[in-house]
Amino acid sequence: MKATKNYVYILKCSDNTLYTGWTVDLDKRMKTHNSGNGAKYTRGRTPVILKYYEEFETKSQALKREIIIKKLTRKEKISLIGSFKIDF
Repeated sequence: MKATKNYVYILKCSDNTLYTGWTVDLDKRMKTHNSGNGAKYTRGRTPVILKYYEEFETKSQALKREIIIKKLTRKEKISLIGSFKIDF
């Protein structure tokens, strides 16, 4: 059985705000956000661009990291994004 990966991600919204979430399928989640059927926050802020993600073995690990990232300041999130090279 294939292990499910869990991802925490940061999106840049069309209004230049940042959104942090988690998923088990980044590609599918991006399509959902950009179709206007994603999180309530992103619905009026499409298109969104994936700027950062981390991969975890368990949902619990991903959710804990999501909480940590959401507590970061905008400046800290931008620094985190800046240190990351997207390979998706």
